[in-house]
Amino acid sequence: MTGSVKDIKEEFEVIKAVKPTVNTLEYSHISKAMRAGLRDFAKAPQYGLAFGLAYAALGWVMIYLLNTLEINYYVYPMATGFALLAPFVASGIYEVSHCLEQGKKLSWSCVISSTRTAGGKDLSWMAVVTTFSYIIWLDIAVALYVIFFGMKPIAFPELVNAIMTTPSGFLFFVLGNAAGIALSFIVFSLTVVSLPLLFDQHVDFVTAMITSVKVVLKNPKPMALWAGIIGVLFALSLASFFVALIVVLPILGHSTWHLYRAAVGVKEVDEPKTT
Repeated sequence: MTGSVKDIKEEFEVIKAVKPTVNTLEYSHISKAMRAGLRDFAKAPQYGLAFGLAYAALGWVMIYLLNTLEINYYVYPMATGFALLAPFVASGIYEVSHCLEQGKKLSWSCVISSTRTAGGKDLSWMAVVTTFSYIIWLDIAVALYVIFFGMKPIAFPELVNAIMTTPSGFLFFVLGNAAGIALSFIVFSLTVVSLPLLFDQHVDFVTAMITSVKVVLKNPKPMALWAGIIGVLFALSLASFFVALIVVLPILGHSTWHLYRAAVGVKEVDEPKTT
């Protein structure tokens, strides 16, 4: 009898688990997060610039390969969809802000090792989500291209000319960008605080994404402003052939960490531990 009672106690051993809570945001939280992000960037610029340069370099390699393979009509959709990967690429920057917040000594070995272990397998699942979203965007872009221009490849200058001078080309441009904006906002809703949450707390990636969506639904206006700021900065980065990303990515990454801190709280809950 004693043994069975012991088994029951072990089976329902109470442990402390973390449950994210969603806070109410004001427009002022956006400006505060950006100021804090700029301070973090100024304190440790070498990390942010390195991540930003690596991200920009990926864009340059992508454009070079497309031109080399003579499929440069893919440059615009691939470049615009490139922003979908930014939340995951910025993971290392979240860790830098995390370390600065806790007063830890920064080093490359610390940042890289923490980035690898913070989210564990759940961080890998988030990488799958963002990559899959990018693939979906490319599929949409290709489908629209085939609908409006057929299977015949068009050189990039000719494509730009068609967009500027023909109704069908302009409609292609409008529909393509509308689809891109819609998909970007979905990815934004799923990732705006989920990746920082994975770094900060021991939660699974589904809980992190649900929390991120709840933040957007509870604070539609401030989060729409934040999405707009990100969109404008990435548009400027695209216009600069990714050069501006070297600075834009770390600033947005650090700011996202502080916005997450304002948007998400945590509380401990008792959960039975099953064995």
